[in-house]
Amino acid sequence: MSVKKVLMTGATGYIADQLLPTFREKYEMVLLDVREENRRGEPVDGAIVADLIDPDRTRYAHHFDGVDAVVHLAYKRRAGEPLEDFFDENQNVEMAYNVLRAAYDAGVPRLAIASSNHAADWYEHALIHRRKLEVLEPDRPALSDNFYGWAKATYEHLGFLFACGSLGRKMGVVMVRIGAPRHLDVELYRDDPGTYKRDLGAYISPRDITQLFTRAIETPDIENEHGVPWQVVYGISNNTRAFWSLTSARRALGYEPQDDSEVVYADDIRELLIGPASVDSAGRVGSSREPPAAGHS
Repeated sequence: MSVKKVLMTGATGYIADQLLPTFREKYEMVLLDVREENRRGEPVDGAIVADLIDPDRTRYAHHFDGVDAVVHLAYKRRAGEPLEDFFDENQNVEMAYNVLRAAYDAGVPRLAIASSNHAADWYEHALIHRRKLEVLEPDRPALSDNFYGWAKATYEHLGFLFACGSLGRKMGVVMVRIGAPRHLDVELYRDDPGTYKRDLGAYISPRDITQLFTRAIETPDIENEHGVPWQVVYGISNNTRAFWSLTSARRALGYEPQDDSEVVYADDIRELLIGPASVDSAGRVGSSREPPAAGHS
């Protein structure tokens, strides 16, 4: 698939910061976000302010014209109590619809959308860390135990609706269930080695997440076994401690991650998990520990 022009939402955010150095070299970029500066307060060259939650798509739909692929990373953060998260997350669902709809109307052939491991994190909390399930495949029904994950699972279903052809044409959609796309600072895990083990399994390096999103928008044929150009893939590196499957990412996209958290953080692992001062080091999170609270990687 020939990709020359890419529209990226959430273009001043954390994930975009990892993708943009390579993407700027490869593609003509259209960058949309609600601000023009990144988290460090630095201006992002070319960033255009656009509120994609606004139901009046005429205010931003023109940015999608002539685009070969969309990378949707934009996200509105939650505020308040967990039971109230529905209202913020519902706006994120509305934004995902607006992006899908604007891309569809503009004839964009491919979208890569930032889903999250939390779209199916009930399995992790209830089964994986309780030793009732070894590896979670991406084709299991998306089941989450929080509104953040519910919204991401809803993104995935919206993506399928636009991909399956029921609206008039099939638009290719890849849903990337991102794991832990950040540096794992061992100092933050001193009192919680169980969460460190979990995050070692979920880790994805900057070069691997860049490769994965590149493959998501460039792979020519992403049809599943039913002829629908829709894929759900996990976004992790080639981690020794992985508990999510990369089967669909490897098969459908040709993803070949280069990094392994076991190697990247070998010295820290030796100190915290297997050194003389380590405790409760067997297994993923340690059988004596409760499953980690739902985070929002």
